[in-house]
Order: sequence, then C-alpha cells, then structure tokens
Amino acid sequence: MLVSLKNSKMNRFMGSSPDNKPTTFQRLPAGSLNVLQLTDSHLYADPSRCLLGINTLETFDQVLAQALLETGRPDLLLATGDLVHDASDSGYKRLLGRFKLTEIPTYCLPGNHDLPGKMRQLMNQDNVHCLPSVQAKGWSLIFLDSTIPDNDGGSIDARQMSLLKVLLETHPKKHTLICMHHHPLPVGSRWMDTMALKNPDDFFSLLRYHPQVKAVLCGHIHQTFESLHNGIRLIGSPSTCVQFTAGENDFSIDPTPPGYRWMGLQPDGEVLTGIGSLPKIPAGIDLASMGY
Repeated sequence: MLVSLKNSKMNRFMGSSPDNKPTTFQRLPAGSLNVLQLTDSHLYADPSRCLLGINTLETFDQVLAQALLETGRPDLLLATGDLVHDASDSGYKRLLGRFKLTEIPTYCLPGNHDLPGKMRQLMNQDNVHCLPSVQAKGWSLIFLDSTIPDNDGGSIDARQMSLLKVLLETHPKKHTLICMHHHPLPVGSRWMDTMALKNPDDFFSLLRYHPQVKAVLCGHIHQTFESLHNGIRLIGSPSTCVQFTAGENDFSIDPTPPGYRWMGLQPDGEVLTGIGSLPKIPAGIDLASMGY
C-alpha cells in the first residue's frame, strides 16, 4: 500500500498557521523544499502491542499512508525521535522497512525512548540516514541528539553544541532549520515541561550569532505548538499515535487523532507549515490513563 501511494497527490489539504488556525494550500510554491515530519511513533518489538490503548504500528502505517496521499512525494522525511518505545532491534528494523519502501530520503534522530547508538547502527541504510546535517534547495537542516541517557529530559551537550557551531559556521548563507526531539522552551504543560531542554540559554546564546536560523522543530510534546523566540520560530508536532492535552499541569490524553506535520521551506527563508491527521481517533484509546 505504501508503494502505491508514493506518487499520489491531492489538490488541497489542511494544515495550521502560526496562530494555529486552519490553513488550506492548493500546492506548495515552486522551489519549496517539501518536508514531511513524523514523530513519536513509539513502536514495539511486538507489532500487536499498544500504548495507552492504541496499536502504535497500525496508527503509524495509517498516518504515513495518509501523509503521502495528501502531500505527494516530499523531498525529505524527518523522523524526530521516540521512534521505538522499547528500543528493540525488531522495532527499528520494522520501521526501517517502512521508510525504505517510500524511497524518500529519510533522516532520523533519537528521542528519550530510543537508544541512539543502536538506532544509528540499524537505521542508517539505503535511503534512511542518521546524520548530523543535510543541505538542499538553499537550506541546511541540522539534526541534533538532545537525549540524556536514562533521563526523559533533554540537553544539547558539549559535543552536540560544538557540532552545531561548526555546522552553522560552515553554511552561514543557507537558511537553517534545527531539528531535535526535545522542546527547547516550555510549552505551558507543567508535567511535560519538566522534560524540556535543560540548557536552553546555552542553545539560544549560540543561535544569537547565526541569523540564518529560521526555525527549531521538535517532537516529544505529542501536540501541535508554535511560538516565536528571538525571531526564531519554535515548532512542535503531534505524534503518530497518542496526543497529550495542551496546557495541562498533569498528564492528560487529548482525543485528537494521530497526525503529522508538513513543511514547505521557501527560497527566501519563509517556513510554510501545517498539520494533517487521521479522520478520527482510533478505537480503544485509554483517555482515563494517568501516565505511561
């Protein structure tokens, strides 16, 4: 099914603007770098296993198929962490197989549920990459590892900070999108914000000297989020499985369906972006759960 959907297109699809109001596009302008983000898939070794009542493999397959149908063939696919909930070999191999079928250049970065070394070893094959950066159509996309071993929170450690500095200095004239799993600043949910980036001041202090950075894209928060900080857009995205309720102090599941984010990175540095989602929430979701 994934192969048959590769070259399908719809003339119109729904997304969201920075103020989170629906935005309809007929097509992205010529010259756009067309990017599809899938995040927080939380797959398991056991393909029948569920997270909070949802079979994560089923929803991932459904979201990927719908995203390819609605957005056509993107230039790049980004998988921004928490790819495999139990960090199992079979989970990564199953996900690799899905990405290989698309034949789309795919870039993976780890989340707090992943094992970065294992992910790089198993996922870095064919059209699927675990690399620090890629350049295309006047843009530089930087992929950071914000994970801390045995910790749900995030940090850009000294090694990653040095890598970021080198990449920014290497491509000063390319518009830049920085991608990482953890959200760099609070999103207004007390429980989730305990797991945000722990050193945002160091991160944004470095970006202050690199005006080519247009946006920071993350996963982790399982919800749609957009904000602006020092002129840089901060963009968070829904999960391909379960969503968390925005603005809640305590753990809460939102009955919003699984989804994805599309992005059209423009030659002038503008970022067009929006959200697509399944028509309805899958049956079986445990809305009363107090955590996972």
